[in-house]
Amino acid sequence: MERKNRRWRLQAGERRSLLILGDLVAASAATFLALALWSQLDWLGFSWEFIRARATWFVLLPLIWLLLMVNLYDERRASSWRETVRGVFLAALGGIALYLAAYFFTEPGSLPRRGVLYFLVLAIAFTLLLRWGYVRVFTAPGFMRRVLIVGAGESGSAIIKVINGMKPPPFFLIGLIDDDASKYGQVIDGVPVLGDNSKLLEIIERENVSEILVAILGSMHGEMFQALLDVQERGVQVTRMPVAYEELLGRVPIHHLESDWLLRSFVDELQVSAFYLMAKRLLDLLGGLVGVLVFLLICPWVASAILLESGRPVIYLQKRYGRGGRSFRVIKFRSMSQNAEANGQAQWAQPDDPRATRVGRFIRKLHLDEIPQFWNIVRGDMSLVGPRPERPELVAELEEQIPFYRARLLVKPGITGWAQVNYGKGASVEGSAEKLEYDLYYIKHRGLLMDLWIILRTVGSVFRLRGV
Repeated sequence: MERKNRRWRLQAGERRSLLILGDLVAASAATFLALALWSQLDWLGFSWEFIRARATWFVLLPLIWLLLMVNLYDERRASSWRETVRGVFLAALGGIALYLAAYFFTEPGSLPRRGVLYFLVLAIAFTLLLRWGYVRVFTAPGFMRRVLIVGAGESGSAIIKVINGMKPPPFFLIGLIDDDASKYGQVIDGVPVLGDNSKLLEIIERENVSEILVAILGSMHGEMFQALLDVQERGVQVTRMPVAYEELLGRVPIHHLESDWLLRSFVDELQVSAFYLMAKRLLDLLGGLVGVLVFLLICPWVASAILLESGRPVIYLQKRYGRGGRSFRVIKFRSMSQNAEANGQAQWAQPDDPRATRVGRFIRKLHLDEIPQFWNIVRGDMSLVGPRPERPELVAELEEQIPFYRARLLVKPGITGWAQVNYGKGASVEGSAEKLEYDLYYIKHRGLLMDLWIILRTVGSVFRLRGV
């Protein structure tokens, strides 16, 4: 029952690799043609001597382009033509900003203008052309995975809502299978219940199913278990609902997990190497020292602006929880008025918070209020990457309302994190629950490459002024 066309249904990691390769080819072609145009239109002669004398550093442009495109290697964004166009032009604007920064800090005349202009125009054109082909091909029905969901209960309904809420959808949903006879013939969020485990092989054969999502979190009937083993032996991929949820959204479904999930995920399965911990600390020290230097450079200007508008204090300390619930004091530039919490009770920070001063709103947009926290990183209270540190008063409230909330204290808090680059700040219990899903995904999958990926995406978010 192995399907010939299943080989074309690439997984998320395979599609990401294809996107990176395509962008590298587009940027490399743009570099070559930009050099050719520059040399010919300026009568310089296209030769190795010309490249070596005038544009050796052009070999870096394809790699820089890939870094600027970092936010478009998310499969969901890459499948949207609107998001693709927006992301490519934002990458180009980021490239222009980097070029201008380099241009004004280097010797006059040392950097070409026309050559870089040709590269940007060609890189935009070639990248959009290849990305258009990707969107057309991989959102076509023939290239989508054909999925059958086993379990028509709460978890099955939850994963259907996730899939239906994604545009374009990542799967073509065939239907649901459930052993509860009362559900036969029902339609759940537009997806029909087709039968029980006895119909599983028949439906898979008839509908050319390539994957099964198992959305049964409690006990499973022996017949259903055997039916799943049978279809897996025949080459159909079987995936548990929490795993599919993580793959689709990059977060953990905290409301649809079994009670022992925390132990299995963070005790039995999670093994972090000593090399990673050492490399992460070295990265923290390096990044922390660079951040402290930036803090020293901007401090006179930011401090003067704060003093002129609202007086002292310029810096404030606030108690937060770190790894294992150990408390420490986080350091920040003051962005709110002095009496922001006059009643002494912790309050949620909101977008366009009325308590923020004019200077405070500006430095929060640029994330400058967070710069003093690099000293917390050097001290070892925080890391560059991790869940954002939360106030003890809010932690106590959230632990009572959100399952698994304290699990985010298993690692050091960070100045940025997976939740920050994907969601932002949770300004409510509901928002904090969604942020926790991202935080737990990071804790479960963390590694040096993921940390570097988050840092790159954070830099991209700063360019787009996403601070609140």
